[in-house]
Amino acid sequence: MLAPKRQKYRKQFRGIWRRLAVKGERFNFGNFGLKTVSTGWIKDREIEAARVVLARATKKTGKFWIRIFPDKPFTKKPPEVTMGSGKGDVAYFVASVTPGKMLFEIDGLSAEESQSVLKGVASKLSVKSKVVAR
Repeated sequence: MLAPKRQKYRKQFRGIWRRLAVKGERFNFGNFGLKTVSTGWIKDREIEAARVVLARATKKTGKFWIRIFPDKPFTKKPPEVTMGSGKGDVAYFVASVTPGKMLFEIDGLSAEESQSVLKGVASKLSVKSKVVAR
């Protein structure tokens, strides 16, 4: 799983989302990409599942880029614990995304192959996304 090497603080506030992505909304590497349509948190496990799908699809012919990183700690309290007594422990890390953020880019495959692979990746994620071409 992806996780930051070190952090200044162990726990973070949940925060609020902007309306649209202001950074990372354009193509930087590949010819096809997966872009978000809704706001949300993408878990480190979801990113890993997407990476496995992309790695199997590209093999030696293509290349892919992951444009997000889970750097926000998500805390959870254990089940059947009463209210109070502070914030829970860090359960996993998430990447916070807003509409328009480019999540993954792919290159080296045909247009049909790229679109089918990215649709498979989109099914692994908890946010709505769309396949875009350069």
